[in-house]
Amino acid sequence: MRSIWNGAISFGLVSIPIKLVNATESHSISFRQIHTEDGGRIRYRKFCEVEDREVTSSEIGKGYEDADGTIVPITDDDLAQLPIPTAKTIEIVAFVPADRIDPLQMDQAYYLAAGGAPAAKPYTLLREALKRSNKVAIAKYALRGRERLGMLRVVGEAIAMHGLLWPDEVRAPEGVAPDADVTVRDQELDLADALMDTLGEVDLEDLHDEYREAVEEVIAAKAAGEAPPESPSRPAGGKVLDLMAALENSVRAAKESRGETAPPEEEAEVRHLPRETSRAAPKATGGKKSTSTTKKARTTPRKSTSKTTEPTKKTTASTSGSTAAKKTSAAKKTTTTKKSASTTKKTTQPRKRSA
Repeated sequence: MRSIWNGAISFGLVSIPIKLVNATESHSISFRQIHTEDGGRIRYRKFCEVEDREVTSSEIGKGYEDADGTIVPITDDDLAQLPIPTAKTIEIVAFVPADRIDPLQMDQAYYLAAGGAPAAKPYTLLREALKRSNKVAIAKYALRGRERLGMLRVVGEAIAMHGLLWPDEVRAPEGVAPDADVTVRDQELDLADALMDTLGEVDLEDLHDEYREAVEEVIAAKAAGEAPPESPSRPAGGKVLDLMAALENSVRAAKESRGETAPPEEEAEVRHLPRETSRAAPKATGGKKSTSTTKKARTTPRKSTSKTTEPTKKTTASTSGSTAAKKTSAAKKTTTTKKSASTTKKTTQPRKRSA
């Protein structure tokens, strides 16, 4: 791979000569601009406004336009002599946990190749130190006319550097989230979780650019003088009126695409919430009420018995309940005992007189 920048990594007092290599490449299809009437190429020519003639790339340099329109020429030598340590050096300034880096800051990725045999030892030292610490290095470097922020991490047996946006270059998500106060029900969250579980994980190596493949098919067909392939018909997307139904259909479709058939009871378990158990508690309490009613029905004969035994105490028995009935019954027993005792005394007196 061709290097795009040569310099060194500054790791404290250790200097590691490196070469910067692009870690990614674009496979997107590029198009040329043509004249639609005759197919002729449309080209952009670079003209000098002073001489009114086309110039070559070797004649083109850099210049900064001042506020009054004045152009200040800037050469590559001027930029190479910038009074900053990062002009030709990737200066490591800190080591932090990887989760401290916001993915929104991620930019272009590069590989850092060791610059010759003398760089092998310090390069390996930095790589192993990053591995053992489970951290990433934050560095500053200058590339393409500006100072940049970078993150160094280990990829396999190499050190990679991700260009980072400066924190003030990341915009705050103001006005992006919905303004309305939306409440998501637990049933909807359960179905969303079920859909996530059904879709599962994927091996990123299995994903590919279907759009680029389709464009290549169209180009190949037209180059061969054939009609381009027709796009497959897709179901018209309707307006989602019932979120629960849409989630259920999504779970069902995801399972069918994987060759799975969800039994009805499994779908019912997804829709049910643990909260429904607490909602069913009042029903159980209602059952207890019926039990207490049965107990009252069973105690009714006791009330009727006390009423039959003591007709003169109907009002008292109905108001004071079974406790009053028991007291009345006990009092009657005591009275009956006393009457029988007095009767016995009267009966024994005549016997004494006859004696």
